[in-house]
Amino acid sequence: MVPFQQIVPDESTSAGDVRCPLCGTNVNASAIQGNPEKVLETLFLAQLEKNKPKFSLIAGERVAGIFRRVSADSLKTPLRQVLRDVGSELGAEGVVAGYLYRFRERKGVAYAVEQPASVAFEIHLLRVSDGALVWKGIFDKTQSSLMEDLFQFSSFYRGKGRWVTAEELTEEGLEQVLKTFPGMP
Repeated sequence: MVPFQQIVPDESTSAGDVRCPLCGTNVNASAIQGNPEKVLETLFLAQLEKNKPKFSLIAGERVAGIFRRVSADSLKTPLRQVLRDVGSELGAEGVVAGYLYRFRERKGVAYAVEQPASVAFEIHLLRVSDGALVWKGIFDKTQSSLMEDLFQFSSFYRGKGRWVTAEELTEEGLEQVLKTFPGMP
């Protein structure tokens, strides 16, 4: 798993559409403060550990170092090829890459907000042998009140009838997208 990355709109705007660097999907993104991609990555690893997948995952500083070196050595090489090169060097069958587009914390408290939490991310699984995208999970959600969206009842119930934090919304998103991740029970 290569380190997850933030993808934000250009500096002239604080919000707008961006393209996924791997699959080209358009996503509404916003400027992000701090390093919440590390939060997404940590929660992703925790979900995998909790679900005991049928594969082993190589993550950590060794992978990050190889990714940085391969990326720097080949600035004009397409991202898909960079990921394949990283996977080949690690002896992996697949490479997981994650992109965080929006991680906006709620403004307010659990029972009253000015602005709800909003999170958008994508996680991809790329096959190293041929560079094919084997799997893609997308989550893009801004929490809304039950009165605004009655279809969100299960999410509202899971959140105990309160306004969740961006981290809690990220956890919910990971639970949803990982239901279809290859090798998960």
